[in-house]
Amino acid sequence: MFLLRTALALLTATLLGALLSACGSMSIMMPPAKPSAAVPARWFAPVPGEGALAHDGQIASLADWWRQQQDPVLLVLIDAAQHASSSVSAARSRIAQANAERLAAAGASRPMVDAGISAQRRSAFPPFPGGNVYQGAVQASWEIDVFGANRMALDAAQRRAQGAEASWHEARVSVAAETANQYYAWRACRRLLVLTEADATSRAEISRLTELAANAGFQSPANAALARASAAEGRGDVTALRAQCEVDIKALVMLTGLDERDLRTQLDRASVALPLPAPVPLSELPAATLAQRPDVYAAAQQVAAASSDVGSAEARRYPRLSLSGSIGRNRFETADGNFNLNSWTVGPVALSLPIFDGNRRRATIAAAAARYEEAASEYHAVVRRAVREVEESLVNLDSIAARSNDAQIAIDGYTASLDAAGLRYQRGMSSLIELEQARRSKLAAEIGLVTLQRERIAAWIALYRAAGGGWQSPASAERETINATP
Repeated sequence: MFLLRTALALLTATLLGALLSACGSMSIMMPPAKPSAAVPARWFAPVPGEGALAHDGQIASLADWWRQQQDPVLLVLIDAAQHASSSVSAARSRIAQANAERLAAAGASRPMVDAGISAQRRSAFPPFPGGNVYQGAVQASWEIDVFGANRMALDAAQRRAQGAEASWHEARVSVAAETANQYYAWRACRRLLVLTEADATSRAEISRLTELAANAGFQSPANAALARASAAEGRGDVTALRAQCEVDIKALVMLTGLDERDLRTQLDRASVALPLPAPVPLSELPAATLAQRPDVYAAAQQVAAASSDVGSAEARRYPRLSLSGSIGRNRFETADGNFNLNSWTVGPVALSLPIFDGNRRRATIAAAAARYEEAASEYHAVVRRAVREVEESLVNLDSIAARSNDAQIAIDGYTASLDAAGLRYQRGMSSLIELEQARRSKLAAEIGLVTLQRERIAAWIALYRAAGGGWQSPASAERETINATP
């Protein structure tokens, strides 16, 4: 008996020593600092010359940017697309999954209570009489989170839930931008169709006049054939553009989920002219702009969550302390009478020490560490991509601003040239070939200007996305709420 007591005392001392030693090493399991990435101190791309960028980067202005375009048709299409989008729906589902996982992780740190009832009939077993036995009990168990494994798992789940919410906003912004781009592509196509139809009408009239002149002997048959070819080419261009505009409408039907008849009713309200979008407010500090991007925030949360996973896996290598207890009521019904018995227990308080598990815990830690490295690498890639998207948008806007004046000058010059060529052709002072060359030059310039306007809109939309689309991180929102409180 003395030897048994001595052995138990030594074992208890060993376990307590291991427990205290593990408590002293808690610092190695704490998650590392928030991930950081090298961000330039300023934007290197030039500020667009058309419409100054407000360098305050107000998030409220970004959030209301679509309404600033003053296009009710665009707002209807974006709203419909976000309701119909599978990517937005999937992002919403990921939020629900992440919140459920967060609740499950929170429950792991709380006591568990179960209840059970049973009934049985047993035969006589001397000295116990036979009869009915009814039992009811409530059992409680609690794993005391000594080393923070459950706390770190909860932290990881909370960060993933926050990242899922940011990803949902990113999905909504992406759908809005895609819908807007497709809508403006259709409007640009319709504008080009107006220009091409006017050109085709002019070609057809010249073909008619040239045919009359050729029949009267004032024009050669070659000129009449050239005029007919030009008119046919104009009609072909109109047919191709009409088909392209129809394809754009089909794409909008797919994006918005609207009935095509309802969509066409909405599109009939749209203006023919392409708009000049309102400038996107952009902070002059790249770090401030990146802090507004939901994808950067979500990637950072993934890194922090993976770090907490490492700490949680590391904590599970250490002893586990648990406490349990129960309260029960028993009823015995026999031929000799009925008996009631209440019972309760507190304990056991159990301490389990992992000794050998075939390196499963080490493998779990190694896998968690590898996932952390993966998340950190992805975070740096997201930051670099974010910087690139802003810089590219600024470069494109600057280039478009520089080309806009030249494009308009080209149209004015080619229009004057076509008018002069038409007068000379009517007076017999120039050939039909010269007239057609002047016409093609003017049409190409007009198409170039519409294309440039379409590129300008796409660049502003790209900058809107690159600046975060009006999303605000939870920490920033909390600071603004505190500052606004009187």
